[in-house]
Amino acid sequence: MFDYRLVAFTAVTLTVSLGTAYSVLYGTYLDTSDPLLAHLAHPLARTDYWARKSNFLNVYFIKKAWGWTSAAFLLLWATSNSSARSLSRLMQWLTVTACWLTFTTWFFGPAVIDRVILASGGECFVSLPSGNLITVPTNYCLARSTVTPTSHPDIFTSSLVLPEGWSGIPRLRRGHDVSGHVFLLTMSILFLTDQLAISLHYRPSSLWHKAVIAANVALICVWLFASTTTSVYFHSPFEKITGYALGIVGFAFTQASVFS
Repeated sequence: MFDYRLVAFTAVTLTVSLGTAYSVLYGTYLDTSDPLLAHLAHPLARTDYWARKSNFLNVYFIKKAWGWTSAAFLLLWATSNSSARSLSRLMQWLTVTACWLTFTTWFFGPAVIDRVILASGGECFVSLPSGNLITVPTNYCLARSTVTPTSHPDIFTSSLVLPEGWSGIPRLRRGHDVSGHVFLLTMSILFLTDQLAISLHYRPSSLWHKAVIAANVALICVWLFASTTTSVYFHSPFEKITGYALGIVGFAFTQASVFS
């Protein structure tokens, strides 16, 4: 029997590994853990469109990746015939959604990825317009709060000259910054492929469902391309590898026997 999951696993593995190898061989990646580099434009941004953080793929797709993946799955589930519209499929989606929240947003306090950064020597910095950095308490980064000279006079000394109305958002740097993009894209590709395999197993006859299947395939292709651009241009090699590994782990939770 044809195994769609194996195809997806092979595709995302080759995409991340070859993209990472290319980034090392040609020096195309930006180490986003380095506080002196993370706030700057990618050195290749002027010549390589996909190296720009403002490229449309990053702004409209990658930054909203779980929203796109969730919408694709829910449409797939809703247009399936009654036999394929099972509660276990919804529970699988809730499971990967919980993984996304746990790794990137909250886990009884800081998200898992933030905990990894802190445990590996990360610090909280605010980048000034001049390019200089100010170290601030870690809780400012965990709260993701905006700071200004007016709201946080304890951070900014009177000798600092800042543009009127300037504000900054503290970021965790210098630790091991697991690639959240690679994590989420890997998990999304494997999850959507697994759900597509279920739909195809039931031989879809509805025109709407066939259209949604095509849209899911298209989104998987977009995620594979996004995995390529991320692997080539951003994060250190090990950060991409750990992001990929976390994506595999997140998807693995959906394969527990409870969902059979």
